[in-house]
Amino acid sequence: MKKIRILLLILILPFPIFAQNASLKGKVVDAVNNEPLPFVNVLVAGTSLGTVTDVNGNFLLTGLAPGFVRVEASFVGYKQAISSEVEVSRANTNYIEIALEKQLEELEEITVTASPFRKTVESPVSLRTIGIGEIEKSPGANRDISKVIQSFPGVQSTPAFRNDVIIRGGGPSESRFYLDGVEVPFINHFATQGASGGPVGIINADFLREVNYYAGAFPANRGNALSGILEFNQIDGNKDKLKFQGTLGASEIAGTMEGPLGEKTTFVVSVRRSYLKFLFSLIELPFLPTFNDMQFKVKTRINKRNELTFIGLGAIDVFDLNMGIEDPDEQQKYILSQIPVNEQWNYTIGGIYKHFSNNGYHTFVASRSHLNNGAYKYFDNDDSSEENKILDYSSEEIENKLRLENTFNIDGFKLNVGGNVDFVTYKNATEQQRFYDDKILYVNYRTDLNLIKWGIFGQISKNIFNERLALSFGLRADANNYSKSMNNMFQQFSPRFSASYRLTNKWSLNFNTGKYYQMTSYTTLGYKQDEVLVNKVNDLKYISVNHLIGGIEYRPSSTVQFTGEAFWKGYSKYPFSVKDNISLANKGADFGVIGDEEVISGSNGRAYGSEFQVRMNSPKGFNLNLSYTLVRSEFDDGNNNYIVSSWDSRHLLNITTTKDLKNGWRVGGRWRLVGGLPYTSWDLEQSSLVEAWNVRGGPYLDYSQLNAQRFAPFHNLDLRIDKSFYLEKLTAKFYIDIQNLYNFQAEQQDIVVRAEDVNGNFILTDNGTRYVLNTIGNTIGNVLPTIGIIIEF
Repeated sequence: MKKIRILLLILILPFPIFAQNASLKGKVVDAVNNEPLPFVNVLVAGTSLGTVTDVNGNFLLTGLAPGFVRVEASFVGYKQAISSEVEVSRANTNYIEIALEKQLEELEEITVTASPFRKTVESPVSLRTIGIGEIEKSPGANRDISKVIQSFPGVQSTPAFRNDVIIRGGGPSESRFYLDGVEVPFINHFATQGASGGPVGIINADFLREVNYYAGAFPANRGNALSGILEFNQIDGNKDKLKFQGTLGASEIAGTMEGPLGEKTTFVVSVRRSYLKFLFSLIELPFLPTFNDMQFKVKTRINKRNELTFIGLGAIDVFDLNMGIEDPDEQQKYILSQIPVNEQWNYTIGGIYKHFSNNGYHTFVASRSHLNNGAYKYFDNDDSSEENKILDYSSEEIENKLRLENTFNIDGFKLNVGGNVDFVTYKNATEQQRFYDDKILYVNYRTDLNLIKWGIFGQISKNIFNERLALSFGLRADANNYSKSMNNMFQQFSPRFSASYRLTNKWSLNFNTGKYYQMTSYTTLGYKQDEVLVNKVNDLKYISVNHLIGGIEYRPSSTVQFTGEAFWKGYSKYPFSVKDNISLANKGADFGVIGDEEVISGSNGRAYGSEFQVRMNSPKGFNLNLSYTLVRSEFDDGNNNYIVSSWDSRHLLNITTTKDLKNGWRVGGRWRLVGGLPYTSWDLEQSSLVEAWNVRGGPYLDYSQLNAQRFAPFHNLDLRIDKSFYLEKLTAKFYIDIQNLYNFQAEQQDIVVRAEDVNGNFILTDNGTRYVLNTIGNTIGNVLPTIGIIIEF
């Protein structure tokens, strides 16, 4: 008790550790040619603290209050700019770089003020920038960016605590991810192959500077996406000294180190390991996950015209079954009968070379990604005989990518042109039995598929009419050598157009339209029947979608933003399951593999709705993110009849707010409401067949009643309390995060289990051809408190 009282005194007493003596270094450069800019006015946003850059563009700000800040920069002949968020402390002096764009016209009537809510000429709608302060402080997210974005318009969350990226009624396989410009195929541990989801994010928040989230208006240099793009921009290592950060989080322990490697090179590296297996075994959960990940960045500024960066991201995941549970209940039995043992690892490494010229810069990106995914399952988990094995799966996806971009500013026009080529290897070895049309389909194949993908792109942008009107037009075309249809680049011709008109200093109208293409997953391209790539024979095509987006924006101040957008998406050539007779757009938000089946490019769909958002990012420490989305999502059933998709949540409401208090305290909360999702009921008639159940180890869905049922809406409240100590030699942070504070129970699909007699034997009927099945109501939701500790020195 004495120790507890001492700890409480440490947390509560207002020690003099928040004096105005934090510092920040930085540099201001020209955004086009990277030339340093001298004599630029630099000011900490929301304060009167400022300075002027020296002849080399460098600045030093001292006497700052510890915490997250932004820096404003202004200079004659350039547009005012505001930096991304950066944390300042007493223990370390961080570094930030600000790029200024030239002011090409002498503005009249309109005054443009820098704001943290950025938009670009190419993407004036459906682009949100998320700062590191918002990521660190987000209640219920535990510093996981995949969960943070679920508070933003159009992003759907589920009560199952997964990180599926589901945007504006699209499926979880429709987004792409970039880390410092390098495409990263997987951002979640225990990834669903063929989609995007998983329960825990791989990217360490210690590395993040800010994130750009696109729900539409994709730039031409970002391809192969239908619904979303996420760009993760990382920090550079500390230039002056070694710095270490240790983190004990909700599910893992992590260590991050950064510092200089000579005069021109810096590094950041981190390692994380989970302790979920230990926790889950204590509370007798039926599955035991373990994840490990590593991330690094090394950047060399060769000179002011040349930069070279290397990045890496990797994960090792193991998913075991908890067979040591004594007398498992019905839910535990159900889960144990369903999930396989899964071992998965993946990595991405890449290099980015950037060369600046007088009127632009050139970027060359080379990367390699590799996924190895294996799973096996024994019927009733009886591994005494190989004859009991109902799943044996092994797969690899290897991508070697090259991309060249050239960005120029000529007479007020911004031009971005380039191309990419990818060399892909997909391997698969599958042994499985599936039950269709009252008979067993034996799936036994080996695939060793080699593909070449290529693309070209260009985009031109211009501000006119005294910079009231911004216009941008882009073109992209992609192809690959999988089939004749996909080999023709002109069949994947992808135009896009954006416009933004500034009505006043505070009001603007924004618009975008475009046609986008995405190649189907490798699991679908490589699927075989009778040693034949059946989907190649079926002349599989790229999926396409048309976007139409209109929006209005009101900024009463630089730190307050109101936006409203209406959107429509029209899909065509979506893969349609030959056996299940449904669009693959309805699949993907579950563990395992998606797309390894015969399909045709025969499904159409549509998603439409509107969004409203209010964001406040006050320098005084108050932040608000309120968003509401009305969305409908529908795909046809193969007979030109549109039915609601699995992502037709209709209503998405999120309210997230945080407030900085005195002496390093911070409180925050998030309340979210998600409309009830459609679901498909079980086919108990087929599921009861012994032959059918035994090849799957569980029940079957009745796809003739696809999404005919709907769950009740779910809502929950997350609460977070932070306490930070900014000491002279180290920074210490503690937080308590409580998810689902009032223990809301979300409705889930019923559990189906085989009935047993008093001796534990399964009850059979119809001359031993059918099991007797029991259905049990199922809900999900628990109060989930977690404690986090972060030490930095």
